[in-house]
Amino acid sequence: MKFLQFSFFALLLVISACNNPKELNIYSARHYDTDQDLYADFTAETGIKINLIEGGSDELIERIKSEGINSPADILVTVDAGRIWRAEENGILASVESEVLEERIPSALRHPDGLWFGISKRIRGMVVNPEKVEDPSTLTYEDLASEEWNGRVCIRSSNNIYNQSLVASLVETIGAEATEEWAKGLVENMARNPQGGDRDQIRAVAAGVCDVAVVNHYYFAMMLQGNDEDDKAIAESLQFVFPNQGENGRGAHVNISVVGVLENAPNRDAAVKFVEYMTNEKAQEYLTVGNNEYPINDNANINSTLESFGSYKSDAVNVSALGRNNPEAIRIMDRAGWQ
Repeated sequence: MKFLQFSFFALLLVISACNNPKELNIYSARHYDTDQDLYADFTAETGIKINLIEGGSDELIERIKSEGINSPADILVTVDAGRIWRAEENGILASVESEVLEERIPSALRHPDGLWFGISKRIRGMVVNPEKVEDPSTLTYEDLASEEWNGRVCIRSSNNIYNQSLVASLVETIGAEATEEWAKGLVENMARNPQGGDRDQIRAVAAGVCDVAVVNHYYFAMMLQGNDEDDKAIAESLQFVFPNQGENGRGAHVNISVVGVLENAPNRDAAVKFVEYMTNEKAQEYLTVGNNEYPINDNANINSTLESFGSYKSDAVNVSALGRNNPEAIRIMDRAGWQ
């Protein structure tokens, strides 16, 4: 009798541990209203209910680690390849093989072993005052360390992950030694000590503090579209530039919003289905049009503001290098005196 009671209890544990193919638990560091529309559309198409937990990237990674094998999390969504690298290093991501994902996502925007996949693109380009910068279309990241730009550059602090990823991409492309020389030159050319966010750099260009600012493209797009008339006027007086676009240029630095299926995902099949869904044309428009990101699926539409920026060539570096080179990038920035 005791054996039967124990067996029945064990059976209940097994049943409770089984996945629920009609539910999906997403831990997300993306906080956009348009993502809610995407989740609703996925549920309408598949019948799979989405349970959403939101937080900062590091906070969510630590939560998943502490939950261990009992974590209910199926998927981690975050922004910046440097942040997903932290999840990768902590061993919480599972490898996924999918012909759909390989077909829709360029190889440079996904992990070589399928641990994570880019779902949208962010360009870290430049904003210039066209009245003070001659032929801005020829600008390169390397230019910002040359004597010509002394006292003319605005950029955020070195603790900003977007800047760390930019430096990490340079480490991959031109090597650590050359990147450190570049960083030293950039610091010497700063018009002021790093302060504020990307919008503050744009405002500084308009105010004449500097002639060029390094920013993510969507901050400039949001100022153009926003309800703040002062910011809109500022953006309209300036120009967004995709760097390194020349004939032999390597292209503009690309970062990503990114998704990974978790190692202990209780609903793995549903998780893979969701990641594949995120790359179809309809889902890509949910992910990108409303918040001014670029789709990773080239067949998806972009909004009119991004169309006005024109076409661009992307850096071909695999974004996995942005995380792998992050520790070296931070050391380089520290040695260069980048505050």
